[in-house]
Amino acid sequence: MGVHTLSPLTPSELVLDCFGLAMDARELDMRASPYDLSAYGYQPVHIETPAGRREYALAQGALAERAAPLRDRLITFSEV
Repeated sequence: MGVHTLSPLTPSELVLDCFGLAMDARELDMRASPYDLSAYGYQPVHIETPAGRREYALAQGALAERAAPLRDRLITFSEV
């Protein structure tokens, strides 16, 4: 179910919170890419090293923790 389907029932604040999480997830994805984006202010995550893989896994875990309450809030609105 897309945001547009929920938009009449979903508060703007929740949509913005979800969008913010999606932006942060995309940033992590870009930082872990093989491209050097440091000129744009993105410090790389060196997933080719054990330390970089740990950093990436920790960041993904943090994103998942942030996603859980948002998912619960979305489920609440989708059941209305």
